[in-house]
Amino acid sequence: MLFACIVNDLHRAAGRSGVGTVMGAKNLKAVAVRGTVGVSGIRDFKAFMAATNAAKKVLADNAVTGQGLPKFGTQVLMNVINEIGALPTRNAQDVQFEGARKISGEAMHEKRLSDGKANLVTNAACFGCTIACGRISQVDQNHWSVKNNPKYWGATGGLEYENAWSLGAANGVDDLDELTVANMMCNEDGMDPITFGATMGAAMELYTMGVLTKEQIGIEAPFGSAQAVIEMTRMTAEGRGFGKELGLGSARLTAKYGHPELSMTVKKQEFPAYDPRGIQGMGLTYATSNRGACHLRSYTVASEVLGIPVKTDPHATEGKPALVKAFQDATAAFDSSGTCIFTTFAWSLADLAPQLDAACEGGWTPERLAEVGERIWNMERQFNNAAGFTAKDDDLPARLKTEPAKTGPAKGMVSGIDKMLPEYYQVRGWDQGGTPEKETLARLGL
Repeated sequence: MLFACIVNDLHRAAGRSGVGTVMGAKNLKAVAVRGTVGVSGIRDFKAFMAATNAAKKVLADNAVTGQGLPKFGTQVLMNVINEIGALPTRNAQDVQFEGARKISGEAMHEKRLSDGKANLVTNAACFGCTIACGRISQVDQNHWSVKNNPKYWGATGGLEYENAWSLGAANGVDDLDELTVANMMCNEDGMDPITFGATMGAAMELYTMGVLTKEQIGIEAPFGSAQAVIEMTRMTAEGRGFGKELGLGSARLTAKYGHPELSMTVKKQEFPAYDPRGIQGMGLTYATSNRGACHLRSYTVASEVLGIPVKTDPHATEGKPALVKAFQDATAAFDSSGTCIFTTFAWSLADLAPQLDAACEGGWTPERLAEVGERIWNMERQFNNAAGFTAKDDDLPARLKTEPAKTGPAKGMVSGIDKMLPEYYQVRGWDQGGTPEKETLARLGL
């Protein structure tokens, strides 16, 4: 299994890039920490409490962090992204899923016809969080996927938007309880649902093409088969049969069967639930992310779809290189502070700086944090370049550049990555080979 997670609190995870696989390769099962002396070292405690209280009010007063995320979690996005034609469906052959409504955050609140109960039991928070975007779900005990398996009858971590997409829309499946169970299995066995679901989507396309057969997979695996999703999840978690091949990820799986073009990856990491044909900035985000395709390094969806901090046109390529750079730098600063990235729906660096400045030595300002973020991004780029990555790796799957969106507001569009990338390098202060210029490194003290 090349995409194992590091799981904490039963159903939260450092989910991407196979960091759990690295632990396993080192024969490291877990890390446990126990504190006994409390927290100390706050530079100015009164100022810190004032800054954090003010920042918490900003979160509470914001429509996303104060209302949308607490009520619907990240699943608040399912219907939104589907309606704008940016939901990658059936291995990105389509950009809208006809069953999106059935697996949305709204659907999780609705009572089932079978037992009169809702999929969602309650929301939940990570320690100390005032947003509480997490989902706790429970499926119908008589659902076919768990009827004879009581260990999945209890309430536990429910579907996030990415998981509902990767296990659902990416494979054409709209059975909410079945997706919840598949997600439980991913949590239980520490599998990255984004990579896993996207890999299943590639396998289903290979099956549809006749490249893979029922005998090879062990089950009929057409798009839309909830039974196939459950069985492939189980065989992958157990490392048996075709599950061993699914555990390699889509890049290696599709290459083995002669169709590498069916792997929806950047730098061999599967991209998440935003189609670059419908949200142009996300295509540039995926292509330039330092850890392979990732939405959490530059979430331009905030600007292009939600209008945070300003509204930009999701179909336009103009201005996106500068937008992506700004998001990447700010996100790197937030990540290095240990602060949840979801706060950035409401906060800017101007909200983070007073908290850090009160807590830590160093004279923290928004400008200094932006420079820290830029420095981090360039250091990571230097690491990747030294590891052998080049500008050729800053690219998207050919499907996204040659097969236009079939439906929705982005109908007829492809990704404009080839137009945006040269300008991105220029905005970054890199040469056209994707290497930071000497002047850039000197300015950042690298």
